[in-house]
Amino acid sequence: MAENTEPHHEDLGIGARIKELRLKRRYTLHDLSAKTGVPKPLLSQVESGDAMPPVATLLKVARALDVDISQFFQAEEGEVKIAVTRAAEHKRVARRSHQDPDQVGYLYESLELHKTGKHMQPFLVTFKAVEKKDMVFYSHQGEEWVYVLEGELELRTPDEAIALKPGDSLYFDSDVTHAFRGLGPQAARALVVVYAAAKG
Repeated sequence: MAENTEPHHEDLGIGARIKELRLKRRYTLHDLSAKTGVPKPLLSQVESGDAMPPVATLLKVARALDVDISQFFQAEEGEVKIAVTRAAEHKRVARRSHQDPDQVGYLYESLELHKTGKHMQPFLVTFKAVEKKDMVFYSHQGEEWVYVLEGELELRTPDEAIALKPGDSLYFDSDVTHAFRGLGPQAARALVVVYAAAKG
């Protein structure tokens, strides 16, 4: 029988890593909130493991802490030139059962866990089908590439709506205010690669 490689929904210790980095820099939660624009109560929930923020929020926190987002996902190990993440290592990040369902709107799974200092972060993302009025918009520095695997996905900005089907791809500057949602009866799944621009 084939090994079960279904991703697990579990705490990856992201909140604890954020707290460790924050304390190392001698930032209070208030300081980190001021630097990111993320509300202090949400940051507290993230650090305690009671909430899982969207990738856009993690990018803002990483920038404020002067690290790349990969530090929140990777296992602790030395620098490697070639990194392999096996299917059995994949762990899906999901909101907690008591977390506001509109706070994230998708589930994401980091596809690379070992390379330090990387400039891109690849994810497998499942986008739920939601009403247009329930879409949550984000913006952050950097760029994103999206490749739809299953279902139908919609990107919305203040100016346009773009529908994507399996095999379609999208590349955009992520400082454009944007939101995604699945369309149709089933959730959409896509490969998403996030590039966080270097601090300037």
